[in-house]
Amino acid sequence: MKQCTHVEALPHPEPAALDETCPECLLEGTDPVQLRLCLTCGHVGCCDSSPNRHATRHHRETGHPVMRTFEPGEDWRWCFVDHVLV
Repeated sequence: MKQCTHVEALPHPEPAALDETCPECLLEGTDPVQLRLCLTCGHVGCCDSSPNRHATRHHRETGHPVMRTFEPGEDWRWCFVDHVLV
């Protein structure tokens, strides 16, 4: 079974967005479907079901490897590099 090689070394950042939404969606006037939190820097971005997929875009631009769901009642993480749920 494939495992994530990044999650153990990650910090536990606070969300960078004070209003707990995707700041890029807010600026663009679009609505996020669900939110994701970057576990490297705390960037909040929308999921891949959202029109602009800002969480994935953030990973591509920064190389930050792991995000977690930022939805109430959910508790999972995704490693973009290893393509595995953590």
